Amino acid sequence: MKLGFFTMPIHPVGRDYSQTLREDRELAILADQLGFVDGFFGEHFTDAAENITSSLIFVAWLLEATKQIRLGTGTLNLPNHHPARLAAEVAMVDNMAKGRFLMGISPGGLPSDAEAMGNLDRDRNAMFLECINQVLEIWASEPPYNIKGEYWNVDIDRTQIPDIGQGRILRPYQKPHPPIVVTAVAPFSKGVAAAAARGWDPISANFLQPKWVKTHWPQYEEGCLTGNRVADPANWRVAKSIFVADTEEKARSYALAEDGPYYYYYRSLFTKLVKAGRANLFKTDQNQADEDLDLDTIVRQLIIFGTPQSVTDQLLGFRDEVGPFGTLLYAGHDWKDKKLAVRSMELMATDVIPAINAVVGE
Repeated sequence: MKLGFFTMPIHPVGRDYSQTLREDRELAILADQLGFVDGFFGEHFTDAAENITSSLIFVAWLLEATKQIRLGTGTLNLPNHHPARLAAEVAMVDNMAKGRFLMGISPGGLPSDAEAMGNLDRDRNAMFLECINQVLEIWASEPPYNIKGEYWNVDIDRTQIPDIGQGRILRPYQKPHPPIVVTAVAPFSKGVAAAAARGWDPISANFLQPKWVKTHWPQYEEGCLTGNRVADPANWRVAKSIFVADTEEKARSYALAEDGPYYYYYRSLFTKLVKAGRANLFKTDQNQADEDLDLDTIVRQLIIFGTPQSVTDQLLGFRDEVGPFGTLLYAGHDWKDKKLAVRSMELMATDVIPAINAVVGE
């Protein structure tokens, strides 16, 4: 099992914006120093808590400050991007990263972003597919471009000057394009199967109950079969909210405190997802009424916390439940107590992951 991270992030509303940006940057630099293999950043531009507005810009900010970690968009919300501009900007960042970039994509999940972009009542899944198809076509073709769609057209013909390069959208560093990953948040996600059939790999969300995370693997196998590729657990990334401390008491008090960053994170997500009609993500029984959901219970179900030995045992139990996967993505949370937050990441890298791999034989 490899170790990476995924951060939306979710910071308390009212915190200094420039400070939280630098905190998230520091998280990534620390992760690189500790040997984390991947790091993903969310993208939301109408949210004061989830306040990284461009995952591409954030990745670019980190490239020269990190050495080994692969950095990814988590995710580019494609209905909010014009395919021509996106193809050009991703190609630029990928060439800056020289093999350390991962392209995470999705239809986007924040309704206020969709509303701001005029997409709230449009078919954002269809927009997602059209956008990525046009991006890939741009990278695979030569100008002049004449790509027609329902939502976007990419035409460069009348203004092309081939001799001096005008009219050409440049290509990524990785061939034929950066690795593409998709987030999986729904039980029995058909999107995982469709993505796997195209050679893309999934990230299972940390706010999904383990019994529903487990349903993603059969979908991935089905998609790989369709795409004539091997379904390798090494390609499955699973995110999880984790807090590790030197004592059980310290771990419990920080992870479960109602005024702490973990509780704040799930209060924010719970409020948003229930309002959006997606309370089912938190349910262990899909027939349960929304009003019967209890935030305290959800927090205890979805956060793994404790000493290194306790967290190791819990993660092994989680792996037994959902099945083998390649990379555990440590979910980023606000650094209310920086010393404890840093220590948790250190213990994950130095104690927990080696102990897990000693058991699973990797």
